[in-house]
Amino acid sequence: MNFQQMQQMMKKAQQMQEQLQKQMNELRVEGNAGGGMVTVSLNGSKQVLSIKIDPEVVSKEDVEMLQDLIVAAVNDAQRKADDEMKSKTAGMLPPGFNL
Repeated sequence: MNFQQMQQMMKKAQQMQEQLQKQMNELRVEGNAGGGMVTVSLNGSKQVLSIKIDPEVVSKEDVEMLQDLIVAAVNDAQRKADDEMKSKTAGMLPPGFNL
C-alpha cells in the first residue's frame, strides 16, 4: 500500500466516523418497563433525554418498585440503542470488526 492509498483510506475512515457520530446523535430510542408505566428516551450515545412516569406507580409506600422500573426502562433503552447502532453500522464496517 502506498502513501496515497493510505491517505485515502484514512480519509474514508474519518468520514465513516463522522457519519456514525451524526447517526448516534440523531438516534432516539425508547425503553419501557412495567407495561409502559415508566418510559425512558435515549440518544445513540446512551444519554438520557427524558423519563416519563405514570402517576399510578408513584407511591410513598413502594419507592423501591419505582426505582426498579426506572432501572429496567433505562436498561431496555440502552439495549435498543446498542441494537440500532449495530444494525446501522453493519454495512459500514469491514468483516470481523465489531463495535
